[in-house]
Amino acid sequence: MAQYRATLAYDGAAYQGFQRQRDGISTVQAMVEQAIAAVTGQAATLTAAGRTDTGVHASGQVIAFVVDWSRSANALLRAINAHLPSDIVLQTLSQCAGFHPRFDALARRYVYTVLVCNHAQPLLRHYSWQIRSPLAVDRMQQAASMVVGTHDFAAFGTPPQGESTVREIMLSLWQQHPEPFGARLTYTVEANAFLYHMVRRLVGMQVDVGRGRLSLHEFERIFRTNDRTRATKLAPPQGLVFANVRYPAIIENHLQED
Repeated sequence: MAQYRATLAYDGAAYQGFQRQRDGISTVQAMVEQAIAAVTGQAATLTAAGRTDTGVHASGQVIAFVVDWSRSANALLRAINAHLPSDIVLQTLSQCAGFHPRFDALARRYVYTVLVCNHAQPLLRHYSWQIRSPLAVDRMQQAASMVVGTHDFAAFGTPPQGESTVREIMLSLWQQHPEPFGARLTYTVEANAFLYHMVRRLVGMQVDVGRGRLSLHEFERIFRTNDRTRATKLAPPQGLVFANVRYPAIIENHLQED
């Protein structure tokens, strides 16, 4: 038996999130585990760097699983991908003994896309939050800058059972890109870990600042209160992408040597 680490990309539009649920519920984890079983004839349980909600996408989700496989890792990657639907694809696969995608991670990065447009963009409806009103991106960035550092983020999300709500955010950045239909805004946030719904609530509240519905003072006051009932704006899931996970150099170097 050997442990494998993989990077996974998926379009989450057709799935009820990443985590396996009861029978009959389509999730990313269930699809990958079924593909592994079809290839190896063995039941494998995935561990993952993070769990994504219904409709949320990933370009750099990291998973691990254990199977008995006598051929190369590349052969296993190709075989699993052949049994996966086109909206879920393993990008890399290698052996990595003793690796844990969640507990070994130093940081996780998410990217959220907001479109400011006069008319809906139907081809982008599954990959963005589309807003008609103009946004004050400078004020949104001021709000985003407030959350950098180590803070209690209880106002923005719930932790796994028994965990602290303190997290460290290393990067919180809005960028604006002109488009023929208006503008594309991307919010990039990196932290050592995230609470449940934390990114979507951060985006929702910052967009309210950009709309003028919430002042910077009110945003900061809600942030400092640690009262989640006051952070009511939750951005829709389809604009969110789990972009990548950062691990200690010793783990990355080991993979490169393999």
